This record gives sequence, C-alpha cells and structure tokens, in this order.
Amino acid sequence: MKKTLLAAALAVFGAGAAMADPVEGLWKTAPGDTGGYLHVQISKCGAALCGTIKDAFDAKGANTGTYEHLGKKMIWDMQVDGKGYYSGGKIWAPDADKTYKSKMSLSGSKLTVKGCVAGGMICRGQDWKRVN
Repeated sequence: MKKTLLAAALAVFGAGAAMADPVEGLWKTAPGDTGGYLHVQISKCGAALCGTIKDAFDAKGANTGTYEHLGKKMIWDMQVDGKGYYSGGKIWAPDADKTYKSKMSLSGSKLTVKGCVAGGMICRGQDWKRVN
C-alpha cells in the first residue's frame, strides 16, 4: 500500500513539474534603434517567471558574442494571471538602462511585452517572436 501511494505521489509531482507555462522558451526581441536584437530565455524562477539575455545579434543577424549583458535578467517577478496574461513583474530596458513595471500578453508565437511608468498610464512595448 505504501509503495502504491508513493508511486502515485511521484507521478502527480512529476506531471506537475513537467508542465511548463506556455510563455516559457526562447524569444527574439524587436530590433532596437541600431537594428540589433536579443534572444531572451523565459523560464520559472521560484514562483514567478524571469527572462535572461542569452544572445545578442547585430542588424545583419550576426551573433555578436561579446554583448556585455549576456546572462543578465531582463524580466523578473512576472506573475501568471491566466489565459496568456502576465503582470506584476519588472523589465530592464538595456538601451535606456532603466527598470519599469511590466506586463505581458501571449498570443500564439507573439509575446507583447510592456514596461510602464506613472501607475501604468504610460507604457512602452515591443512584440517579441518565439524562436523555434
């Protein structure tokens, strides 16, 4: 009986651990002012979601390999609201070196990411594409 309960508990725990949020994965940011873009890996970090800069590319799509912010968190404390909506997090904008309150929405392979100030009244955002 104990073995059966243990096996059932492990199966439930394993299934829950294997279920990833649909937003988890690698995302390509919109091009910046110079045409360059980043790849950001979104994954769980504790009870929230975080995004870490994995790669940087120039306007021609060449991997720069030397981007000073590789490995830096760009998104943190993002909470799942459900049905493709996320809020309560922070986003760091490397081009401005500023941190904003953030929210995101997922629609298929497009992630709309926004950073907001003034109580959410003024927002700046981008549409990111999932990297396959």
